[in-house]
Formats: sequence, C-alpha cells, structure tokens
Amino acid sequence: MMIAARYTNPLHRLLLVGPVPNEIIGNPTDIVPGDAGQGTAILGGQFALGGHKIQIEGNTPWRLRPPRDRWHTQLYGFSWLRDLRAVGSARARKRAQEIVASWIDTFGEWDQPSWRPQITGRRLAAWLTHGDFLLKDADAAFARLFFKSAVRQGRYLARAVRGGDDGAARLSAIKGLIYSGICLPRGERRAALGARLLEQELLRQILSDGGHCERSPSLQLAVLKDLVDLRQTLLGSHREPPPSLQGAVDRMAPLLRTFRHGDGRLALFNDGSEEDVWLIDLVLAQADAKGRPLVSAPHTGFQSIQAGRTALIVDAGRPSPVGRRAHAGTLSFEMSVGKDRMIVNCGGYVGPDAAWRRALRATAAHSTLSVDETSSSEIRDDASLGDGPRKVTIERKESDGNIWLDTSHDGYLHRLGVIHRRRFYLSADGGDVRGEDVLIRRASKGKGARHFNVRFHLHPDVHASMVQDGSAVLIRLPGGTGWQMHAAGGRLGLSESVYLSAPGNRRRTEQIVIEGEIAGETTTTKWAFRRVGQGSD
Repeated sequence: MMIAARYTNPLHRLLLVGPVPNEIIGNPTDIVPGDAGQGTAILGGQFALGGHKIQIEGNTPWRLRPPRDRWHTQLYGFSWLRDLRAVGSARARKRAQEIVASWIDTFGEWDQPSWRPQITGRRLAAWLTHGDFLLKDADAAFARLFFKSAVRQGRYLARAVRGGDDGAARLSAIKGLIYSGICLPRGERRAALGARLLEQELLRQILSDGGHCERSPSLQLAVLKDLVDLRQTLLGSHREPPPSLQGAVDRMAPLLRTFRHGDGRLALFNDGSEEDVWLIDLVLAQADAKGRPLVSAPHTGFQSIQAGRTALIVDAGRPSPVGRRAHAGTLSFEMSVGKDRMIVNCGGYVGPDAAWRRALRATAAHSTLSVDETSSSEIRDDASLGDGPRKVTIERKESDGNIWLDTSHDGYLHRLGVIHRRRFYLSADGGDVRGEDVLIRRASKGKGARHFNVRFHLHPDVHASMVQDGSAVLIRLPGGTGWQMHAAGGRLGLSESVYLSAPGNRRRTEQIVIEGEIAGETTTTKWAFRRVGQGSD
C-alpha cells in the first residue's frame, strides 16, 4: 500500500510530466526473431507465454489479472510484439496498436503489478524496438498516445529503477531506462543515469568467472542476451559501449557454454529450464566471445568434469542471496553421456501453484543427499532462502585423465548437527563414475540427524530397472548405452519423480534412491555408475 500511495499521488504524477517526443531515434535492437506462428495465434486471441496457453475473450488481454509469475511478466512486458511483427500483415499491426492503446488506457497512469521496474523496462524496450512497426500507418492520436506513455515510463524508471527487484530483474529495468534515453529525444539524462547504473550493477552482479550472481543457467542466458541487445543498440546509435559491458559479455559466454549438456541445452539449476538450442546458439553467436567452456567457476560455484563422452556439472557453491530463484540444491549434479541426459535435477516451476514451486526448490528435487527429508537451505514463504550453507568447499584433482572432486557444505550443521561431504570420481575413459556421501556428526550442534536419502533423478527418456536381488539398477539410455548402478551403505530402490524441462512441460520419470540411518560420528554411503555396453550416444 505504501508503494501504491507513493506512485499514485498527484506530486509523483506531476514529476512524470514533460515534453512529448514525436519520433524514435537511434537503432534499438532485439536479437531474437519473432515467431509468425505465435503471432498468428495472438491474432486468434491465444497467448502462449511462460509455458501456458491462455485464450482471451474480447479485443485485449487486460481483463486477466494473472499472479506475479512468468506469464504475467511476459504478457505485460510485451516481448510478444516481435511475434506479431513477424506476421508482417496490416492486420497484425492493427492488432498490436489496439493492445498497446488499451494497455495505456487501462494502466497508463500506474498499476502496481505491471509497473514493476523490471516489467516496465521490458515493455519500454519492446515498444521502442518495434516502434517502427507500431507507428507505421498509425494515426496522429495513437502516435501521441504512444510517445506520451513511452516517455512517461522512461521518467518513471529514472526514479524507480533502484527500488525494484534485485539481480537480473534490475538489469531489465536498466535496459529499458537506457533504451528510453537513447531512443527518445531529450533523453540524455536518462541515458547517462542508465549507463552509470549499468556499470555499477555489472560490477556487482557479474562475478569474476563470468557467472551471474543468481547462479541460474537460464538467467545466465537471459542476462547475456540483454547485454548483447544493449551493446548492439549503443553501437547502432553511434555510442561506444562502456568497457564493463564488453567485459561482462566476454566473461559470461564461456560459462554459458559450461552449462550446456551434450544435447546443446542447459543444465537445470536454480529455477533454470533447458532452453532452446537455437536461442543459446544465437545469443552466443551474437556475443562473439570465443572463450572455451570453463571446467571450474569458483566464484559462481560450479564445476564441470568431462572424460570420454561423459560429462558432469556440479553445483559446488553457496545459494545466491540475490533474487528469488535459488534452490536448495547444494552439491547436486547432472550427468549426460553424449547427447543423452542421464542424471538430472527436477527443474524449476514458474506457475501460480506455490506448493509446486516450493517442492521443486527443495533438496529432494535435486540429485544430492538430504537429511531427515529437510532441505539444505530453509525455504521461506516469501520465496527467499533462510538458514543454509555458510561454507562450501571444493578441491579438484586430475591425474592421467582421471578427475576427482572433493566437496562439502554445512547447510545442515546448525539445524541437524551434521556436515555433508561429497566426493566424485570420473575415469579417464568416461565409463566409471563413482561417488561417496559422508555425514559427519557434530554433537554440539543441532538436534541430531537420524535419516538420509541420496537421490539420483533420471531423465524421462532413460529406462531403469532393479535387478532381481535389489543389489543394482540397470539403466538404458536412448542412444543404446547401458549402465549399471551399485550402492553400499544404504538401501537401494526406485521411485517416482518428475521432470520439468521448460515452463509448462511436466513429465513423469523415476529416481534412484539410497536411504539409510545416520549412526555414529560418520555415516558413509558409496555409489557407482559403470558403463556395461556401447551404444550410439
């Protein structure tokens, strides 16, 4: 209510008043092409956003008041204008003009959900990027309405951008502010403010190894795309991009490559999705940064180990305190063989169901160990993380092509009195993956842990079965390769799981589970995946 009162009072409205421009200058850029099929669907009233398809009634979608989720962000951020533009017809242009005009009529003064700085930044960037499409053959009344609202939103961002959500969301708001300053006449002060804020946020958000501070592969892609857009827009407007922008692009691209599995898509950590191969390829090509994938990203907290056709990506860092995307997946890993994913995390949920979102953020939804069915980081009702790992260690060794990782975290120490230590081994030929999970009890801490589960979530295309005596699990990958999994120090079993590769794409799958009791000063569980046949993976 205090935020609403601030932005709806007459004084605030007066501060947004000023000269109304009548043209778009510069050369605003969106490197992602539109989808004419999606644009045609919008003409028919269907918006497919954030993994959900919703059919609207009437001429505009603004009767829908969706919750604060990805669908809402994409709808009110107008990224779908590129799809109507791709249709290329006069009807598509007219439809786009109608929806823009109706948004201005409905929410043009201020609206708390749709004027959040990150959404305003997305909307403004989309409007200005596709302004030539929107304004072609437009009457004078629409043109004035468009420019009056655009400059008003730019002035609002200049005042509100630092008060919006942190992380990638703030970079989206800054992008809109810079576009406003560059593309609308008399916007130099906004452009200068946006440039200063961009430098500050890049220094804070893009870590030394090139990782974005929220530690999400999908956000790594999204932020890199935004930075490439900004660089292209600055160059197209005959402005020199700041060195910090070029440096961030050059550092981010190699780590984005690190997050790719053999199928070309991204690993699922911290609310991430697999993402489309063509989009990842496009962003990397436009970034034009030639750095090779990293094997170690110590500042962001990820490790990559590869041998033969086998690759593991390990989360060996503390959960991010920035944003609301962090999962309780410390020391989880994903494994692929060639183009086949084998061990995965369950993915992220982006819809309105709070229970689903909470479940997918829990440690049990990740391929790692959990204690007493609790998460290694507390998940609060406001989507932030509470008590969790304060110290995460990683030691890496390589010899004759063999690779070892020795990791640990103390996320359970203060609540349950144990430290989790996890070791990985990958043989030089990629056919032998071994691990060891050790719980070390600290008697003076916590209430005392009693039970553990080590989970290995399987990709839905993987076929798994228990051998008759229950001593091993046989695994068959889509490419034909066979693997056998053995475990010691716990009871081995198979149970149901779920996999969300993208928003709205939920598939049933299975998980291998090792369970047992915690006893004594140390409790050790060992496991191994060994290739037992050759295939076409």
